Amino acid sequence: FLVEEGGKNEREVACFIKAPATALENLKCKIVNDISSLVVDDSEELVSNVISIECSDYEKTIPFPINIAIPFTSCFRGNYREIMVKVTDVNFQSNYLTPISLEGYQGNHKETFAEVKIYQLGVFSVLSCLKQETFTVPKVGISQKLSVDSRISFYYPPETFSSPAPMQLKVQPIEPSLVSTLKARHDMYHSVVSTSALVYVQHPSAQPFNSSVTITLPCPPNPEKKRQGDETEHVRATVKRVATAYHPRPKLTSSNLTVSKINGVFTILCRKKNNLNLPFDFCPSSSATMGNSRFRNAYWDFLVGISLGQESSLNFVVIRFSFFLENTYLLLFAQALEEAVCSTMANVILYRKRENPYKIVVLLSASKELTCKLQNLHEGGYFGPPEPTQQFPLREGEQIHFRFRGNIFALENGKDFGKVYRLIFHSQRKPRLELQIKEVDEFGNHSSPHYKGTAVFYKITREMITKKWEQPFPYSEYQHQSPLCKLALTLPKHEKLINRPRSTKRISSDSSEALWDNLLYWLAEELAEDNTSLLALCLPVRRSILQLVRLKCPDNLTHQIYELLCCWKKTLPKSANKQQLLSRYLRKSGRSDLSEELHFKWQNKVFT
Repeated sequence: FLVEEGGKNEREVACFIKAPATALENLKCKIVNDISSLVVDDSEELVSNVISIECSDYEKTIPFPINIAIPFTSCFRGNYREIMVKVTDVNFQSNYLTPISLEGYQGNHKETFAEVKIYQLGVFSVLSCLKQETFTVPKVGISQKLSVDSRISFYYPPETFSSPAPMQLKVQPIEPSLVSTLKARHDMYHSVVSTSALVYVQHPSAQPFNSSVTITLPCPPNPEKKRQGDETEHVRATVKRVATAYHPRPKLTSSNLTVSKINGVFTILCRKKNNLNLPFDFCPSSSATMGNSRFRNAYWDFLVGISLGQESSLNFVVIRFSFFLENTYLLLFAQALEEAVCSTMANVILYRKRENPYKIVVLLSASKELTCKLQNLHEGGYFGPPEPTQQFPLREGEQIHFRFRGNIFALENGKDFGKVYRLIFHSQRKPRLELQIKEVDEFGNHSSPHYKGTAVFYKITREMITKKWEQPFPYSEYQHQSPLCKLALTLPKHEKLINRPRSTKRISSDSSEALWDNLLYWLAEELAEDNTSLLALCLPVRRSILQLVRLKCPDNLTHQIYELLCCWKKTLPKSANKQQLLSRYLRKSGRSDLSEELHFKWQNKVFT
């Protein structure tokens, strides 16, 4: 097997290769996660490292086939997804391989591995993809239920094709919460009640359709309303086959495509060709008729006959709405729905180490996992401020680039000062960077008790990423792009040690400073025993000093109060009567007992 350096003095298993020893000597493997944006498409989720396997000696011949096992971690999502291995060549042409095994052991290593037999070298990645269902339609017709969801079925009448023809289908489920989110953001979608799953149909054969195909799929009622009993109503609509030629941009048909029933209105929206750049449109038909109602499995089913015509690919969805919705808004909803299905709401987290505020961690987290991620960071000793950003949508493989501005910059592994950093979003991966931050100018921010800076984040879509195996950072493009979000940073200022000549060193004969330190620490201990709040001390200090004290000593109230008292004492002129002022603030805070004891200790020079 091959082992790859992880970049932090750690060795990581990249993959296992089963091949003759002479072939293994000529193979070179490395982890290339920086190009992971180039190996994923919509509806795909990366669940492993991206690895590159090359032959170090091009004069040698590799005895294909050889077996390769790649470790991965995946959260399976029901029957709709499957694990596939994607191999990409130097020209970015990809093939999908079905694993021959998903064993948990490779030698002495216990993990989940996707093992495949390969016939070429290239870039390999393990993906969670929508499960593809393939079946052959015979000349006599067929009624086929999908294994991913038995509620979805296709009926091909006899003589649909002149000879047996293959069909390929994928189903993308749509969570009811996704529909609710779109309705909450846009009032114009208020009448939408629910939707069916998105169905992707591929017709690889060039044979024309001789008759309509009836598709049965569930379109549930309003999920926000309680069901009354187990009975549900089925609506049947038959859409006649259209013998017209294919138009790349089909015209909108009239609203008679909707099928009305007492419990809702249905519309079928389709997209010809499997191309996200083409919009959804109404399913073309000359008429739509309603069949009889019936009950089945407590699901609303919408039975429609859809003419696929001469199309090799068709995507469609059924939408139920409570009252009529304008065609323009309906098409916008379908497009927004498909974009939302391919996106995940995410947040950027930038936390610092509690014991070392100069050490930070930056990571992307899915919004639904934010609470768990924050808890894990707290257990690791990382806390805010700043707080996580507002949520924003990210597609699989999109990138977040960020840089630091102001009087704070970052460095990674003790080098690369001031560079641009990158996080690549994958919903089942954990993009994370650990950095060191430092002030640019130690004499800057002179009017503030801490150094100030800003982390600026930019969103880079997959369309903006050039298809090159070497992925440089587009420094110049940021000048014309609005930031996605910003996070403010602060660093505590440290006392500057000035080396003076012996002749200029000041020697203080007044020992009261050391005594004052003992007195203030005693007072801090007394106040901490009663859980006294910093704000309750009524000291005339700025709020920024309170924040700095909390940041410096987050877990020790005694140290917080002591630091606050020291900061307050430093602001006083030498001629000020510190004991008298401090006694006044203690009485104002309701601690007359400590005020009297402070006066006694000061008069008798008792500071312990």
